[in-house]
Amino acid sequence: MSATPSTILVVEDDSIVRMLIVDVLEELEYTVLEADDGNAALEILADPGKAIDLMMTDYGLPGMNGRELSQKARQLRPALPILFASGYAESLEVPDGMHVIGKPFSIDQLRDKVKGILK
Repeated sequence: MSATPSTILVVEDDSIVRMLIVDVLEELEYTVLEADDGNAALEILADPGKAIDLMMTDYGLPGMNGRELSQKARQLRPALPILFASGYAESLEVPDGMHVIGKPFSIDQLRDKVKGILK
């Protein structure tokens, strides 16, 4: 990993799942920002002072779902890589620059997926 750790925005409405993802990513030495819904994520993304290298979002967020969030996020940050986490990963069609990891996933799967995206 580079001298400056990559920053990942984790968007997950389930606080326990979000905490577990954040803990794993921090153990892997990433800087992690958290949001519990799409609107909170957009506030973070709209801040030009925040460097964000990857957004990992639950696909099934209440209100604004992950797909809607990704479209709005790309308006703010066109080149932002996006990783969807979904229990229905095999049925999701995602645009270029977007990736999917199936829930539930192991620590190793998360590590490998994130490293592959940020390489």
